[in-house]
Amino acid sequence: MKIVIQRVLNSSVEVDDNIIGKIGKGFLILLGISNDDTKEKIEKAVQKISKLRIFSDENGKTNLSITDIGGEILVVSQFTLYADCRKGNRPSFINAGSPNHAEELYNYFIEYSKKFFNKVEHGIFGADMKVSLINDGPFTVILEDGNGI
Repeated sequence: MKIVIQRVLNSSVEVDDNIIGKIGKGFLILLGISNDDTKEKIEKAVQKISKLRIFSDENGKTNLSITDIGGEILVVSQFTLYADCRKGNRPSFINAGSPNHAEELYNYFIEYSKKFFNKVEHGIFGADMKVSLINDGPFTVILEDGNGI
């Protein structure tokens, strides 16, 4: 699993000129799934994300979690996080999860997240999406197996 977390002031995702997900202050989460990922790994990742202390407290220190501030999340599937560019100029995505497996875990990530976050919005798996955001900071964190989850 590879997860890019961007702290945002707001973010939205659009499909076919319709906004299908929109949040205020919180995280835009780009989620890449591999065939090695499981529901247990999803649960561990969501729990970690809910506790990441990357929001500023009253002293300007990054001591607050998204749950501390009542933040929202927008989850977007992103198989291209598994781009392998070592050979040639056209990326290979062989390490990305199969569509059925990845979609199942993407949906599980969304449902499991609802236990931890006030508002959970999301894109459509496999759709051509337009993502907008105002990055706060900018502050971006990358989580992947062996690096945080």
